[in-house]
Order: sequence, then structure tokens, then C-alpha cells
Amino acid sequence: MRTSVLNSNIPSSPLALSGGDILSALAVVVIWGLNFVTMKVALVDFTPFQLGAARYVFALLPLIFLVRAPKDAWKWLLAYGLCQGVGQFGLLFVALKVGMTAALASVLMQTQVFFTAIFGYVLLKEKLTRPLQLGLVCAAVGLGCFAMNYVGDHADRSLLVGTTVAGFLLNLAAAAMWAGSNIIARRAQQKVEGFNALGFVVWSSLVPIIPFCLASWLLDPVETRWAWTSASWASWLSAIYLGWFATILAYALWTGLLRRHPANRIAPFSLGVPVIGLLAGVLMLGETVTSWQLAGATCIVVSLGVVLLWKPSTSKS
Repeated sequence: MRTSVLNSNIPSSPLALSGGDILSALAVVVIWGLNFVTMKVALVDFTPFQLGAARYVFALLPLIFLVRAPKDAWKWLLAYGLCQGVGQFGLLFVALKVGMTAALASVLMQTQVFFTAIFGYVLLKEKLTRPLQLGLVCAAVGLGCFAMNYVGDHADRSLLVGTTVAGFLLNLAAAAMWAGSNIIARRAQQKVEGFNALGFVVWSSLVPIIPFCLASWLLDPVETRWAWTSASWASWLSAIYLGWFATILAYALWTGLLRRHPANRIAPFSLGVPVIGLLAGVLMLGETVTSWQLAGATCIVVSLGVVLLWKPSTSKS
């Protein structure tokens, strides 16, 4: 999900959402919600680093020949590509491989909202509003619930349902890297004249490919280095889905919505992403969710609802 790269060119007066707008928003929610199941399918044949390279090759082609490169933005493209590409998705793919379910990953990745708020407060001197403060508290409770899976007798149960401490921590680190890329994108918007979000995303997709290829060659076991050559059609279609649909199509739809409507009209739709992701993991992959994990997921979704839906009064006492 990429809600924070674009927040400019928003109309000053709110417009009613048309039927097409609602369908576009729901399509994005479904595409991003199914994103995590698709990653799991692809990781059957690809190593995390191979999948990272494949994702960005497909995100890059053929649009790199159709979209102009942003002017005077190379340092921002490099920073964003490394942070969002290698950082966010590299860590997420490894987390899914070493011990994280698609269902829970879809929920944990939404903590990027709170990492972004914290980074914005520390680095950009942005204010922590009351909804953000309450959301952070609720999210912290949710993370505590997730952590309970790895304590005492619950630890064995957690291993049985496909999660590990390493997977949990790597997933949170991926969310933090996503937040870092949000901060970079905000700064790029401020510094790059005539900032174009689609061009920025397409050309930044060029950056992660070589690091992922090098990481695969240096870190993957020798017997898996050429695994991609014998990958199944399901894995290749999953990689195409991640590049063309989850990255380009969904991003283009979301971008259009944010250009036509205020962010506070569109952002609440993102609450559906972890719900779709959780249900997809359970129904499509047969993943199991423990009571502590369900409690943690509920807290995370509630915390997002507080941030996205609560409109504090602006009246002065």
C-alpha cells in the first residue's frame, strides 16, 4: 500500500465519490489485500532476493520506456529505491520465508502508519495529533498481543501456525522501512520541481534490481541460485502480479483517487487491506490464526480506524 507518496493536487472542495471511484478504491483494496498471498505463492520457487528482483523488473517494464525520468531527482530515486525496494520488500520477503504468515503480514505491515508518524515527528518536526497518539497506544497493545505468541507455552503453538520471532521482527522492520520511504517521498515532493509520482515510482524501481541480484548471488545457497529458471507458472504469474498489478495498476488507481478527492475521503478504504489479507491467508492458504494473533490484529485495525476516521473538533474552548 502506497498512500503517502501522493498528497498534492488535491481539490480544495470535496467531491462526491462516483460509482467508478468506489469501484477503483475497492479494486485497490482487493489487489493489495491479496498481495501477501501472492508473495507466499511466489516464494515456493523463488528465494526472497530473486523475488525482489523479479518484482521490480516487471514493475519497470515496459513503463520505463513510456514515462519520463524525474528531473534532478536521482538522489531521491536512489534513496527511495533502496529504502522501499531493498529495505521494505527485501525484509518482508525474508520474513515470509523464515516465519510469517500472509494473513499476519498484511496486518503487521500497516504499522507503517505509526512508524511514519514517529519518523515525521523526529525528522520533520510534524505534530503527533491526539488520534495518532491514541492510535500508537492501541497499536502498541496489539504488538504486545502478537509478542505473547512467543512467550512460554504459546511459543510452540506459534511455530505450528507458521510464525517465528525472526519473522515477526523482520516484518516490523519492513514496516519501518516502508515508513522511511514515505519520509523520503515527502521530502522529494518538497524538493523536486514538477514532482510526478508515477514517474518517481517507475524510475525508482530501477534501483533495487542490481542489489537484489547481487544479494541472491552472494547469499542464496548455491543450489537455489538458478531456481528461478525452473519456477512454476504460478510463481511467475505471482511475480507479474506483484510488479504490474500490486505496484503499477493499484498505484495508478490510488493516485487518481487522491488527485480527485481529499486524502481523508480515500484513506479510510485502506482499512480493508489487512482485513482482506487476513481472510485471504486463512481461506486461500489454510493459515491458522491464534487467539493472541487475532487480538493483536484487532488492535492494529482499531488503531488504524482511530487515526483514519476520528476527526477531532477544531472548535476552541
